[in-house]
Amino acid sequence: MRAWGAAILMAMAAQGGAAWAQDEREFCADRPGLDTPPCTMAPGKVQVELGLGDWTREQDAESRTDTVNFGDALLRIGLTDSLEAQLGWTAFGHVRTRDRATGAVEKDSGIGDMRVALRQNLRNPDGSGFSIAVMPYASLPTGGDAIGEGDWGTGMLVPISYDLGHGLTLQATPEVDAAVDEDGDGRHLAYGSVAGLGFDISDNLSGSIEASLMRDDDPDGHATQALAGLSLGWQAGDDMQFDAGANLGLNHDSPDAELYVGIVRRF
Repeated sequence: MRAWGAAILMAMAAQGGAAWAQDEREFCADRPGLDTPPCTMAPGKVQVELGLGDWTREQDAESRTDTVNFGDALLRIGLTDSLEAQLGWTAFGHVRTRDRATGAVEKDSGIGDMRVALRQNLRNPDGSGFSIAVMPYASLPTGGDAIGEGDWGTGMLVPISYDLGHGLTLQATPEVDAAVDEDGDGRHLAYGSVAGLGFDISDNLSGSIEASLMRDDDPDGHATQALAGLSLGWQAGDDMQFDAGANLGLNHDSPDAELYVGIVRRF
């Protein structure tokens, strides 16, 4: 919590130094969708991205688990023309698991882990044309048992986009992680990628169709998750966006379904 408060103070300080922010860029948000964009915030600019609600269902022959998260926040701060810092945290998560044979229900709630990241754009930091970035991150075990992982993790993303013109954009995000083990003690290799197509519906409304494939080599059992996603974002002015999306699992290792809504505000 102290780290989160310090980050907010950093954001306020950056906002106060608005003299940095002479570089006005097109609005570019991390959410919605499975992909991560390569664009970075202009120096001195601050953006807050907030998941207002996120529901995920996982079901098999033995049980059904419903996870609901509120206040999934991401703070982005432009440091240089091509570098930004990020701090993410989930304010509250609730997990409900029902045994399908006995009907017994278990519930747990808590806060999420903290995630810190740097995104260094290597070409076109405004996301135009062909744009690429590298994004190392680390997750810190600040959360509880409900939605926290129990140990630190780290990884690297390589967001890529290519503007095809006519309102169409190809997107991809290869990723490799030292992911936390299922038992919350130690790390293992996880890797994969997201790929998709972004499209403009109107001047203020955009969408994306995506697919994700991630391999997880957890010692307790290897798994390959496959997801398909559809998302929409409505830009209400130059500095605000409302969004919604849905993801569907494509195999038995994946969550069955996820629905979410959120808001983004740039300062």
